[in-house]
Amino acid sequence: MAGYLSLGGFETNLYNRNMERIDALAREGGVFVEGEVEGFAPLNMVTSDIGAALDAADVIMVAVPASAHRAIAAKCAPHLRPDHIVVLNPGRTGGALEFRFVLDGFGADPDVLVAEAQTFIFASRVVGPARAHIYGIKRVVPVAALPASRTAEVLEAVGPAFPEFAAAENVLQTSLDNIGAIFHPAPTILNAARIESGSPFEYYVEGVSPSVGQVLEQMDRERRGVALALGIKPQSAVDFLRAAYGVESKNLYHAMRTNPGYAGIVAPGSLQHRYISEDVPASLVPMASFGDLLGVPTPTIKAMIHLACIIHGVDYWSRGRTINRLGLSGLSAEEIRELVINGAKGRLVG
Repeated sequence: MAGYLSLGGFETNLYNRNMERIDALAREGGVFVEGEVEGFAPLNMVTSDIGAALDAADVIMVAVPASAHRAIAAKCAPHLRPDHIVVLNPGRTGGALEFRFVLDGFGADPDVLVAEAQTFIFASRVVGPARAHIYGIKRVVPVAALPASRTAEVLEAVGPAFPEFAAAENVLQTSLDNIGAIFHPAPTILNAARIESGSPFEYYVEGVSPSVGQVLEQMDRERRGVALALGIKPQSAVDFLRAAYGVESKNLYHAMRTNPGYAGIVAPGSLQHRYISEDVPASLVPMASFGDLLGVPTPTIKAMIHLACIIHGVDYWSRGRTINRLGLSGLSAEEIRELVINGAKGRLVG
């Protein structure tokens, strides 16, 4: 994302909490980008000093695993100005709610605007020191602010860089149309033996068999059931692939295997991967937690959470984004909708 912004003519700072992770970028003075866009992208600043990075920025694009949003919010809080716009790329499920909840707890200015994208705009990978490959750029990426009444401000700020960003109804829509929750954990878990064998394979093209596709379809139905209970008209996973990549298909198995944007993307080399460690606590747990609140069954989603807990030896229920950890404890579905549409300054619930 930093390279893409720089190549687009935007002065860009890049922050990472671990300087060793970005040492090559600092030495090169930027990032080499290949694929959908090509070239060397100089960066204005490469730093592990978050205060310096934010001080020189107007818009803050948070592009980290969603499991790190809570920690990033805490680090950002002392340095944020009322005119700052923070966009989570993506928020996964409940990202903006969690980020705002943490900011409130640290006494950050309530006018700091937090927003989230439904998905990461790029299908991309780091392919070497200071080098990134963009396999595909999604055609449309829904974005919503918290509260939704300020979404237009976000689009005005980021639109020149990302015209693909489009207004979503609110952060419940971006959170519950989180297709990564369907596409990431289950194929990884259901291909566990293949991944642990060490034999590389294409994650989406080869890793999604007809049976895996059926599991994904069922998880997608449960996700949409939760969304409908919150008053959101959800997009199916098949419709997402049609909108984002132009893929026409009647079933998820065929759509994923024939998506040109997924060609060449290899499977994780280990089960210790963000497709589980990020997407289970920050995507599946909140979906199941919302389901419990609303009385919507999510047995297949819960089965994947259970298997992930066993594989990693981690209680993702206690560390994940439950209703309590999103600051929504005690709220009804109607009160949650009011919160995401009109906001509630100084919200500290749970």
